Amino acid sequence: METPAPLSQLLQALEAGDLPAARAAAAALQRAGAQSTQLAAEVLHELRQPLLGVKAYAQLLAEDGGPSGPLRLLLAQVERMEQIVSDYIRLASERPAPQQNLSLAAPIWAAAKLFSINPDSARISLEVEAPEDITVQGNARLIEQLTLNLLNNARDAMAGRGRVKVVLAREGSSPVLYVADWGPGIPEELRERIFEPYVTANKRGTGLGLAVCRRIAQEHHAQVGLAAPSVIRDVPPPATVFRVLFPTSDAPAARRQRLLVVDDETIIRMVFRDLMGKECEVIEAASGEEALDLLRQAPVDLIVTDKNLPGLSGLELAQQARRLYSNSRVILMTGYPSLVTTQQALELGVVDYMLKPFDDIREVRTLLRTALSAQSAPLALRTATEVRRVDVLEDNPTTARLITEALAMVGLEARILPSAELMAMEKPAGVVVSWDFAPAYGRKALELGKALAQGAPFVVLAEHLTMETALESLRAGAAACLPKLLSDTTALSRELSRAFKREVP
Repeated sequence: METPAPLSQLLQALEAGDLPAARAAAAALQRAGAQSTQLAAEVLHELRQPLLGVKAYAQLLAEDGGPSGPLRLLLAQVERMEQIVSDYIRLASERPAPQQNLSLAAPIWAAAKLFSINPDSARISLEVEAPEDITVQGNARLIEQLTLNLLNNARDAMAGRGRVKVVLAREGSSPVLYVADWGPGIPEELRERIFEPYVTANKRGTGLGLAVCRRIAQEHHAQVGLAAPSVIRDVPPPATVFRVLFPTSDAPAARRQRLLVVDDETIIRMVFRDLMGKECEVIEAASGEEALDLLRQAPVDLIVTDKNLPGLSGLELAQQARRLYSNSRVILMTGYPSLVTTQQALELGVVDYMLKPFDDIREVRTLLRTALSAQSAPLALRTATEVRRVDVLEDNPTTARLITEALAMVGLEARILPSAELMAMEKPAGVVVSWDFAPAYGRKALELGKALAQGAPFVVLAEHLTMETALESLRAGAAACLPKLLSDTTALSRELSRAFKREVP
């Protein structure tokens, strides 16, 4: 085999005693290795997409009553490939994952669930003891992966039926995770090397799982290794016990956000559960009535609902949810968009409007993350009685005059701003912004209007109202998006009074 060029140059420089050349060749070799590792990680990352497709259709075929034996085998092999890809990407990654204070029980139970649904785990008796009051500073997804790798390692060490036990406890003030199995044990000659990549006593294993565990433990400033079987007080004692000792964390566990998904299609709810289940608590409802029952029990951080539900519609659910909790946040889904329902959604404080079928599930995840991370606040804020000024971003004098008249009919005073230079003043009762505002057209006009409102309701007026205009206004947080009813000042006044929650004098 031909020696790679950077390595050959390094060897030649060393033989010639040329230290500067050797250093340069060593740096080039290091860069080449890093590039190769990164390329491999990127290729494996791209493999995840077709793997997800194969897995999804295999699951659908299983639901349709296909031959269970071959499908179970196919799913097991796909899940094994997913695990190999995840392990290698984790080892190749140099970027630390974000961490937060969390209860260790949640990722441990999530790993146990994933382990149990693997067909190859049917022969294993799994026991989990994980109290919820033990917390760490960490990344839930990575701790889940660490736990799952330890569970898979224990299962694969046993040829037939076996037993695995997971115990979450404390050593002094430090959280500790034990994963024990009653298998054949680890050969003495491998005990010092089991966390090295590609070292394994199992013919089915890749030798990456425990290396990933060590990498994840290091990211969490934790220690991972073997423990004495006596730490698990069972009779007979286990053959092997892995121990992960986390640093002390005295902070309280972070509250897990709650996402309510409402759709009468089971597969849609399943998609959202699989998409967001690791990041938040996903609650499901097949109807608007069922969703309302859940909301009466406890509030949620975000509601994602189909518009066309049997019985109570998605729009009616949004209305009822805001009656229960004034700061309810709702995203509406529909396969039949219309300008009318978009305007209705605006009036109900819906934060976004998703079209089905979804073009890219990753964009849906980004949208949900953004909505969950946003500060919850009532959209239609009632204005103080002493504040009657409404700022109007309009550069057409005729239009500005008609808007002024319409506002006056509901007891509000217009301050006309014909340019993009905003004057710093006290918070207004509201803002009216023209989509066709020449100094800052379209989205820029929305940004100006929102900034000027300082949290008060703002209304968008458009010369030619379209679905796109209404959606953009909704996503910007507008209280309403209305056509410029310049031929009917009374009608415009009535719509503005609804948007600003004003009674007509």
